[in-house]
Amino acid sequence: MEIEQQILEYFNHFHTHPEVSWKEVETTKKLAEIMTGLNVNFHTFPDVTGLIAEIGEGEQVVAVRADIDALWQEVDGTLQANHSCGHDANMAMVLGALLHLEDETLTKRVRFIFQPAEELGNGSLSMIERGAIDDVTHLYGVHLRPIEELPFGQVTPALHHGSGIFLRGKITGVDAHGARPHQGKNAIDVIAAIHQFVKSIYFSPFESYSAKLTHIQTGGDSLNIIPGTALFSMDVRSQSNELMKELQQKIADGLHSIAKLHDVGISFEWTDYTPAAEVSETAMQIADGAIRKTLGDAATALPIHTTGADDFHFYTIKKPELNATMIGIGADLSPGLHHPNMSFNPKALAIGAQVLANTIRAT
Repeated sequence: MEIEQQILEYFNHFHTHPEVSWKEVETTKKLAEIMTGLNVNFHTFPDVTGLIAEIGEGEQVVAVRADIDALWQEVDGTLQANHSCGHDANMAMVLGALLHLEDETLTKRVRFIFQPAEELGNGSLSMIERGAIDDVTHLYGVHLRPIEELPFGQVTPALHHGSGIFLRGKITGVDAHGARPHQGKNAIDVIAAIHQFVKSIYFSPFESYSAKLTHIQTGGDSLNIIPGTALFSMDVRSQSNELMKELQQKIADGLHSIAKLHDVGISFEWTDYTPAAEVSETAMQIADGAIRKTLGDAATALPIHTTGADDFHFYTIKKPELNATMIGIGADLSPGLHHPNMSFNPKALAIGAQVLANTIRAT
């Protein structure tokens, strides 16, 4: 019960002190304070937020990762940092696993990676560049799941996230007077063509994917001017990295064709790529056994395929031999991840910590 209470205290602190990506300064300080109090070796970085700690001895290194940043969103009419994705819970569960393991005699080293900027899709790269997975053979992540995926008391050994990327583009046509449309090249016509085009992209229905316009900016206050210039953005997702490449190529080809058809310029760039999950069967089976040991067979859920993305999967993209999986914790989370008023059953935190600790022990 003492560890469970400490986990809740950790969660409550992080929940009430959210910080957005790359600005998790006080969060990092708090983590350092916790490690110092536990007499755990750790190090921080002079140029980025985040922290890496390690316990145990031995040649083998097993790692567990928690993301530490919050979102910036409107909550009850106020724009603020907000832990609506549950990274406060992820930190609390990973710290709980550390508490379970810290006094044991370990025959391996256990590394705890507290990673910044997951919400921007590139925080994991900063940790990789700074040696977070050097010598690591197995890596585990953890995340609460929305109620439609997993109810409280159920835990899955693998989350198969999809791939995601943003496209930012600009249309350069010609402004014209509203009475003389033939003299211009209307960016709104081009936007309409792009919208219709992305809705007509088809691949096999057996693998999920989507492309949609998420931002359009064009025109000014004068309603008698046909705008020639527009900015637009797309959110593009697929369940696999291979399909993502095909989807990007089809979109690029389509934009070039639309530009030629309307005789305008369309420039664009791809940003904030997040890869789809490359789940290790070895790591998944270890996690599956740990869940069964902790909670029993009835509470052990099948692997989940989800359309969300997570930069956790850069760790395996950059180190393919790494045995990695992300464990999903059922928590009756609702209304959903990224909802400003997201809530969940806090008893799930102790469950997640126990499962993580047993997974590490079994590795």
